[in-house]
Amino acid sequence: MADNTKILTPEREAQLRQPIDDYVGGIQAKIDALRKDGTDKVLDIQSALENLKRDRIYTAQEKADKAAALKKELERAKAVEAQNKDQIAKLIADAEGYLKAHYDPDYYQAVKASCQAEAVQAKENYRAALAQLEKTHQETVSKLTDPHEVKDEKYVYKNRRFDAKMQQAKELQAVKDRRHGAVDHKFHLIDLLRMSKFTPAQSLSQRWENYRYTFSPRNFLLRNGLYLAIAIIFIVLCIITPIIKGGMQLLTVNNILNILQQASPRMFLALGVAGLIMLAGTDLSIGRMVGMGMTAATIIMHNGINTGGVFGHIFDFTGVPVVGRVILALVVCIILCTIFTTIAGFFTAKFKMHPFISTMANMLVIFGLVTYATKGVSFGGIDSSIPNMIMPRWNGFPVIILWAVAAVAIVWFIWNKTTFGKNLYAVGGNPEAAAVSGISVFGVTVGAFIMAGILYGFGSWLECIRMFGSGSAAYGQGWEMDAIAACVVGGVSFTGGIGKISGVVTGVFIFTALTYSLTTLGIDANLQFVFSGIIILVAVMLDCLKYVQKK
Repeated sequence: MADNTKILTPEREAQLRQPIDDYVGGIQAKIDALRKDGTDKVLDIQSALENLKRDRIYTAQEKADKAAALKKELERAKAVEAQNKDQIAKLIADAEGYLKAHYDPDYYQAVKASCQAEAVQAKENYRAALAQLEKTHQETVSKLTDPHEVKDEKYVYKNRRFDAKMQQAKELQAVKDRRHGAVDHKFHLIDLLRMSKFTPAQSLSQRWENYRYTFSPRNFLLRNGLYLAIAIIFIVLCIITPIIKGGMQLLTVNNILNILQQASPRMFLALGVAGLIMLAGTDLSIGRMVGMGMTAATIIMHNGINTGGVFGHIFDFTGVPVVGRVILALVVCIILCTIFTTIAGFFTAKFKMHPFISTMANMLVIFGLVTYATKGVSFGGIDSSIPNMIMPRWNGFPVIILWAVAAVAIVWFIWNKTTFGKNLYAVGGNPEAAAVSGISVFGVTVGAFIMAGILYGFGSWLECIRMFGSGSAAYGQGWEMDAIAACVVGGVSFTGGIGKISGVVTGVFIFTALTYSLTTLGIDANLQFVFSGIIILVAVMLDCLKYVQKK
């Protein structure tokens, strides 16, 4: 039963808040007066200087004169700002101390109790409305004899029940808005005091409140349901591994490092294809590019004269210093992969060809060329000194992980801090709107393919060193599925324009860890494909549901 005595009227709520607004408002007025000739003037002059740089009305000399005058005013304003800084800080501390002492007990707790009572009242109203609708419906049906009229009445009854449910949802949302508004008002007062420069604790508190306000169980499960399911699978695997394997633990430091080590080369591939998926595309040639890069890198870094040839020619790089061979192998891998991705990107951008087709053609051409050129043979191992040179272990820590960390940092910067990254999101979200706004869709598309080629080349070079060579055209078969699946599981949407680097990293770790865990348990490799397929299917299903909900 709702306690109506706790429900506040808007007038009563305003009365409770008035003393707080008056006290903090009085302090705010003093702060505004102190900022008038200091901070406010500094901001105005800085804005005027920025506008002056873009202004084309004045000559260069006039601009210089005006800028010099403004800078003198700026110095005076900064002097006033520095003079009043301590006094303003004391006033802010006074206001925040008052808010801490009075806002919650004198105002917010009463609003919170009112909201709880209002929520109970809304639910009681809904139950009463359903009971009344049921009674009216039964009375009406008992008087009807025509089956069509009964059917119409049932339809009307169903609609009225839906209206009652919507009314309850509206009332509950109003309660939620009222509680959030009470909390938000406190941050509004602090925002004015601090000019939006919140402390870390205040920022964290505000983010938590916004999360609580916007939280929806349905949306939470849509965003995180797959991760929760995978986490449960890993917990189960960690529990059953010691039972099946006679005490062997799955979650050990050594196993975690092995998973990270295996994931590192694949991280480059996933980061590359993520940019293409952002453009609502894909790349089916990743695995074949890995095979091509592995073969080229093995030939260059081979331990001694190559036993196999390319188009019948035997290469011998033993006369080149080891460091030179390592660098040459990396350059060749990047060039080869970038050439083919650029070709696919050109056809995709120029002729509006779907990336599925252009990259499938790439896949066939690469595999055919490499297999024909090398006759499908494996080129053996690379110089044994190279792996320890490029990816040594520091106190047991594999340095190859740092290569992946560097790649993640660089691609994150490109996506989030550069014009190309912003254009990538724009073109992926709506290419027509991006073109109208002046963005080169052709340039962004080809640029994404070129970046993917560079990452593929680097990844195949790193994998070659990790595996001590053994390059062949068949190596990397199926890796494109792992890279694409990692992106999809990580939240990079096939609808385009949606995705984060953190999601790609998460997806790569999930698939690598799952494969490693199942292999440790001795699960057949064919059954592992089944697990991967189910995860991909669920991930895409959730992505489609999110897209439908957004539409």
